[in-house]
Amino acid sequence: MAAVKPPNGAREPLVSVIIPTLDEAESLGEVLAAVPSSNVPCEVFVVDAGSSDRTAEIALEAGATVIHSPRRQRAYQLNLGARDAHAALLLFLHADTVLPEQALESMIAALTDRRIAGGAFTRRYTSRSRVLRCTCLLARSRNLLIGWHLGDQAMFARRAGFFQIGGFREVERFEDLDFSRRLRAFGRTVTLRACVTSSRAASINQVRLAERCAISC
Repeated sequence: MAAVKPPNGAREPLVSVIIPTLDEAESLGEVLAAVPSSNVPCEVFVVDAGSSDRTAEIALEAGATVIHSPRRQRAYQLNLGARDAHAALLLFLHADTVLPEQALESMIAALTDRRIAGGAFTRRYTSRSRVLRCTCLLARSRNLLIGWHLGDQAMFARRAGFFQIGGFREVERFEDLDFSRRLRAFGRTVTLRACVTSSRAASINQVRLAERCAISC
């Protein structure tokens, strides 16, 4: 597996990738393998909330920095990782969401426009579920019309702007939508055409599906 941290002597990281985890051993290796870029030095933080499987070991083997979170709350874990980040650009990645090729380059290219505060990628699921395909179509419409994003789209932001708006509010649900709304009010946001691939559908329950359908509209 490719290392996810720049080698000794490399430039300072341009991007800090922050991945909150809890028992994500099944998918984490593939997610980490898709992060490295030969052109963009990055650092990766896996913020683990006490996994009982090999999540932390897999992260360390891949060269990521593991941060042990005392709380099992995604928003808290994301903020914890952001506080340790050194790069000017932050990318928040779910542990079952795989980045496309040239993802970091695409993100940096979008952020060369100083008016852009952040954004996210286009999302697709590995599942053939018609319901999930529908949410993807609705999400694209929402992105185009109002510029709001969800966490499984691999959201990104400038570090300075992230802290200016207070980071993620530490709520139990939809911290991603809340953050996206505030980021959009703070500055312009973009939706990159490149697609991240999420396998979350494999374990999501019908209640969560219904909620995501509602907020995708």
